Parts: sequence; C-alpha cells; structure tokens
Amino acid sequence: MENNNSVKLTVGGGCFWCTEAVFDQVKGVEKVVSGYSGGTVPGTPTYREVCSGLTGHAEVIQVTFDPSIVSFEDLLIIFMTSHDPTTLNRQGADRGTQYRSVIFYHDEKQRAIAETVLKEMASYYENDIVTEVSPLEKFHPAEDEHQDYYSNNKSQGYCTAVISPKLAKLRQMHADKLISH
Repeated sequence: MENNNSVKLTVGGGCFWCTEAVFDQVKGVEKVVSGYSGGTVPGTPTYREVCSGLTGHAEVIQVTFDPSIVSFEDLLIIFMTSHDPTTLNRQGADRGTQYRSVIFYHDEKQRAIAETVLKEMASYYENDIVTEVSPLEKFHPAEDEHQDYYSNNKSQGYCTAVISPKLAKLRQMHADKLISH
C-alpha cells in the first residue's frame, strides 16, 4: 500500500508491541514494522540479544506513512503522548536501554521537526523529557512473531493489561487522527 510519496518515521517508546499497536490505528499510516535500531554491535540482532540490554539497540517501530494524510509532526505528537518520555530507559515495568524513548531521524528536516516538537511538548510534562534524538543508521526488522503482535494476540495478558489501556488513551486524545472501526 506504499505510494511514491511515502515517508518513514522510526521511533522507540518502550516495548515495540505497544507502539506498533498505537500506530496501526492512525489514518495515513501504510505500514508499521517492529524492529531494532541504535545498537553498537555488528550484524543483525535477535530479540533475545536486544532484551539482554548488551547490544545497545532500542526496540523501535518503523512507520511508513502518507504525509498528505498525516504529518510527521502529528505522528511525533501521537508518539510523545502514547508513552512516558520522561523516564530514562524505562516504560512501566520494562527497564533497560532497549526501552528508551528515542526518535531516529531519517534526514535533517526530521531532526529539526523532532527537536521542535520536544521543545513544544516540554510544558505538558512535570518532569524533563529524556527522549533521545539520533540519526537513523540501520533499522533491523524484528522476527516475524513480533510483527502485528497486538492484533494477533489481543487476549494475551500483556496485551489486555498494557496495550489495551494505551489504545483507549489514544482514542480519547487523538480520535480525529484515527481510523474509524
């Protein structure tokens, strides 16, 4: 479903199952792929290696979207409000650098927009935003069992306890940007 005008956004906000489920709901999003970025070891990391915290990779998603339907800035606002960008290397019970809040920019325009969005959103949070803004060097898609995780496992405990409430918050805060079901 990608078109010639498609743009990519790569972000990490804790477990990629959560962020993937959020962006799957957004109008203009053509594809969401869970994966890993930002690591320091060579080769393609595995989920087990990334979960060890030793590779330096973050769990991320790469979103392909149509900017004529949804802007990069709007996607960043949704991202920033769908996780806690003020907790360093932690989202809920998930702890470690692999769960850091990060925006991997694809070009200088994305970097500038990301920095602007972070500054604009700072006043909405009691604590300082710790979201990292770094250049995307390499994106590694995660293993098949991590793709479309929420849609394939809605009744699984983690999904009902963690992801479903996130989606309810998303619907409350960004209903105008979501696909109607």
